[in-house]
Amino acid sequence: MTEEHTSRSRRRLTATVTDLEVRVQRAFLISVELPGTTTVEVERSLEELTLLTETSGSEPVDQEIVRRQSIDPATYIGSGKTKELASLTTALDIDVVVFDNPLAPAQQRNLQKVFQCDVVDREAVILDIFAQHARSKVGSLQVELAMHRYNLPRLRGKGKALSQQGFGVLARGPGETKLETDRRRILERVSKIERDLKKAARHRETQRKSRKRSSIPQAAIVGYTNAGKSTLLNALTDADVLVQDQLFATLDSTVRRLELPDNRSVLLADTVGFVRRLPHHLIESFRSTLSEVTQADLLVHVVDGTDSDPAGQIAAVREVLHEIDASTIPEILAFNKSDLMSDIARHRLENLYPDGVLISARNGAGLPHLAERISDTLKRQMVALVLEVPYARGDIIAAAHRVGEVLMEKHDDQGTIIEVRVPQAVATPFLEFTR
Repeated sequence: MTEEHTSRSRRRLTATVTDLEVRVQRAFLISVELPGTTTVEVERSLEELTLLTETSGSEPVDQEIVRRQSIDPATYIGSGKTKELASLTTALDIDVVVFDNPLAPAQQRNLQKVFQCDVVDREAVILDIFAQHARSKVGSLQVELAMHRYNLPRLRGKGKALSQQGFGVLARGPGETKLETDRRRILERVSKIERDLKKAARHRETQRKSRKRSSIPQAAIVGYTNAGKSTLLNALTDADVLVQDQLFATLDSTVRRLELPDNRSVLLADTVGFVRRLPHHLIESFRSTLSEVTQADLLVHVVDGTDSDPAGQIAAVREVLHEIDASTIPEILAFNKSDLMSDIARHRLENLYPDGVLISARNGAGLPHLAERISDTLKRQMVALVLEVPYARGDIIAAAHRVGEVLMEKHDDQGTIIEVRVPQAVATPFLEFTR
């Protein structure tokens, strides 16, 4: 084979490989600064949108902060600014324009006409990430439900030209329009998904009641997405949960037993991560998964200690906790990634949050202290009981030792008399044996 022939073959192979490569979608990001928000807040939110866009599979090419006194009803940013940015996005060969602000359906359609490319908002990007990462059947149904709720008001028919003529005496006339058909089908699908999720919720509730009957207190790991919740669960319980350095890597909850330093146990649940302005559609759709949080006796709130705005992360998580009625549950702040923090950052967090715990889920630093804090917090929620338990109910005695602190134990002709302190949340099985 000649050198020229070999060179031509290489060129053909290179061309073939290039042709097979999938072009990464080029994205242009826009955030609108309105009265009541600060430039710092907008910039931080835009940084997060950049990460979200990258996680969804697009490449952020450029971005723009638009300052306005009010929202334009037609295009959100005004017709003049829209045309100006459309010229820029055309020059940059942009495939999708991503707004950090929520767009109304009409605004989205008007913007797409001017930009001549896809226009989406922050909520659509988050929904897309959830759709990519949903692995379980329940998780996939929850994401699909959220997407249908998001898309329903964005359906747009094309009039009677797409109408479907029916048959029979009562079906004369233009028939059912394409828009009506699409809306009806989606509503039917939404109803079916809601029924399936209710069944799954009942199954989850049965499992939760079974865990409650075991008299083991429950804790939930909550926190900002990518703060290290799954890594922490793995480090504490050897759970082998998927860990990836990306947003929303874990959507499905996982429950594992954690043995505490005082030889008691707690059931620890990993949950979906939160972000600023988490879409309401997602919160509603994921209520069955988030019920692991609302039913917990204690929350371990994991914060990325290396983040430039840990207070913003904490506020965003607490906002969601308030929305799902979990804001009154006792909370332990765990500042993760301490191995990556500077001494100045550590001291700052210790001064701002004296009750917080500095940990590294990756190398185990601070985890024994965290386990002690979990144990101490559960102890503060304990009630003291004096029980008289028949000898036939040895399971009650075993449960008292497993989840509580036995202060005294003696035996008489009737059974075992014990004085015990148990978490208030799991005291019910013991109450029928109180003296």
